[in-house]
This record gives sequence, C-alpha cells and structure tokens, in this order.
Amino acid sequence: MQAPLADAIRPETIDDIVGQRHLLGKGAVLRRLIESGQIPNLIFYGPSGVGKTTVARIIAARTGKLLRRLNGTTCSTADLKEAFSQRDTLAGRNGVLLYLDEIQYLNKKQQQTLLEYIEDGSVTLIASTTENPYFYVYNAILSRCTVFEFRPVEPADVETAVARAFEKVSAQTGVVYAPEDGVVPLIARACGGDVRKALNAVEVLCAGSAGGTVTLSDAETVSQRSAMRYDRDGDEHYDILSAYQKSLRGSDENAALHYLGRLLEAGDLISACRRLLVCACEDVGLAYPQIIPIVKAAVDAAMQLGLPEARIPLADAVILVCVSPKSNSGICAIDAALSDIRRGKGGQVPDHLRDGHYGGAQKMGHAIGYKYAHDYGGWVEQQYLPDALKDAVYYKFGNNKTEQAALEYRRRQRQK
Repeated sequence: MQAPLADAIRPETIDDIVGQRHLLGKGAVLRRLIESGQIPNLIFYGPSGVGKTTVARIIAARTGKLLRRLNGTTCSTADLKEAFSQRDTLAGRNGVLLYLDEIQYLNKKQQQTLLEYIEDGSVTLIASTTENPYFYVYNAILSRCTVFEFRPVEPADVETAVARAFEKVSAQTGVVYAPEDGVVPLIARACGGDVRKALNAVEVLCAGSAGGTVTLSDAETVSQRSAMRYDRDGDEHYDILSAYQKSLRGSDENAALHYLGRLLEAGDLISACRRLLVCACEDVGLAYPQIIPIVKAAVDAAMQLGLPEARIPLADAVILVCVSPKSNSGICAIDAALSDIRRGKGGQVPDHLRDGHYGGAQKMGHAIGYKYAHDYGGWVEQQYLPDALKDAVYYKFGNNKTEQAALEYRRRQRQK
C-alpha cells in the first residue's frame, strides 16, 4: 500500500520544515536544543498539520534514541509500560523517546504512569496536543515539561511544500503534473495553515487530473471552505471571540467585521450576538447609552432572521459600536462595588433607609428621618451607604460628551 503523500515527503532535517521560524529558525531556542542533543521533556501545542510529529521524528533521529509513538485516544497503561520497557533492549540502549500524540486524552492514572518513567531521564517525553495544555494536562506533567507552541503555517511557506509535493508525485508516477497558474497559491491559502491538508489536496488533484493538467477550477472545488479553522470548544473559538471583542472595543470596524464574518461562517450566531451585546454595554456604555436598545434590536432581528440574512443587522450594529464613543465607567463602577462586597465591606443599611411599610417599623427606628428627594427638587443631602462605606466613590464620570453633561447637571443640582 502506498504511503500518503504527506508521509512520503515528510522533512528529514530542520531546514526542510516549512514554517515555525519562531521555534526552528536560526538561533531559536527549540532549534538550539535539538542541535545540542540535550532534549528535555517537551509538550508541542498547536493545530494539526503544522509539523509537531515531524519535529519529534527529527529529534529522535538526531539524539539516537529509540522512537516509540503512541496516541492518547487509543493507548492503554499497558501500552505505555511496553514502550518504557524498551529501555532495557539493545535498540533502546541510548534511551527511549516517547512521542505521545493527543496527550490530553490520557486519564489521570495514565499520566501518573508517565511520571514514574520520565523523571529518571531514561525516557524522554515529547507530547503533542491540539488543546491548550494548561487546561487539559495535569500540573504534575506540565511542571516537568517545557511547552512550545506551534502556529498555523503561513501561505507563503505552504507554497514551498505544495510545489515540492507536485514534484514528488510526478517522480513517483512518471506523469508530469502541471498546475495552472494560481493553483499552488490557492491550495496554500485554502488549507488554513495545515500543511497536511494542503498535501492531501495535491494528492487528490493529481489522482483526478486529466493528462497531468491540474486546473484552477478543480483546485477551487477541492479547497472549498477548508481554510476555516474553528472549534467551538477549543482555543480557536476563544481566540476569535477575544479578537472580535477587542476589535469592537478598539474601534476597528474592519477587524471587527472580519472576526464577525469568521463567527458567522462557522455558524456561531449566538456567540457573535452575545459578545456584541456585551461590548455595547461594557465598552460604549454611558458614552452613548442609547446604543444598548439599538444593538439589542439588531441582535433580536438577527436571531429572528437566521443566517445568512442575520449578517446584515449584525454588521450594522458592529459598525455602530466601533464608531461610537467609548466609556467603561459603568463596568468599572460595579466591579469596584463588588470588590468591596467580596472583601466583607458592607454593614447595616442606614436606619432611615430601611423598610417602614409594616406595623412596628417606627418603634424599631426604621424609616425615621428619611428625606423624600422629590420634595427637595430631586436631590437632598443624606447618607445612603452603610456607615463603613459612607465615603466610598465607585462611579467616575467618563471623559465624553454624555457623561460630562451629566456631571455638569450634577454640579448645578447640588449647588442649589
């Protein structure tokens, strides 16, 4: 059986790997570690198809260690122990390098088994995960490993791998495959930074080509929507949401529309609406308080319309949030109040503010002396906060037209 193209052209040296310059470029720390031959326990974190397994293989070859590969979705404790037993064989005389893919799927007992063997240095662990290891890997393992983050490969780097793949298939089959202009860049862009996905596309296109010609139309068909990286429960989901909200807060409507588009293309209408509402309240807030019902109406319209029409009111609302003045005085005020409460600062409600609508309230001193503000033109000097907090100030007027107008009104009111 012929090996998949991605395996057939897997790089054998660091310099052949495309992308990951922040880890493998000249002078980068991971490259220096590999060249030194002194390899600690490592965790490679990043999306699929970006070189994690390839780097592990290269490390094993350079160190002379026996490479054993297991997958956390299928391996058992017995599989782990069998891999560790290779330390006592001739092949494992220089030590064993265990490459453990998808480590996050190991249960606690299996991860504890790892600890027994990686501490004495005879077994070197290189684990990989597509999930954030700080959320999914036990601290005892993390404390004994160095985490390196692999990133999606840039299209310009993927093009190198795609061109190499066409050459490899041509050499294997004896058929000269000639991609039309634009095919290589299209595949490189459409793979979403996943080199393996790009190479699989090359393999499919070559197998289905007519006389060795790979057309742009065929490449577009094979590459449809494949550039979309999105996992509703993973880091990509939260990274996009974070960028979306920060772009709204930062008044960059172009970036905010881009991230809105990515959310909608993935069908995540609820997250797009929720974050938009949050930003209207948190980041525009009192600088333009009318925006809150406007954005709520846009969100309601989007939810009623559904996709794809929902993009229209949401785009309007996103742009409105971005071009509106900003104030976070509201969230800062409530968070300051909550901070005092959580630290135990509070105390009894002042007696004159307590409920007086029941028999015997006045005998207990409740509601006596309360001044009804409307009888004094809307404001009268009296204490509202508990004694322990009577001088607390939580809200600070923002430096925008609306809040400054409210501040001026406050000043005039209290000067009467």
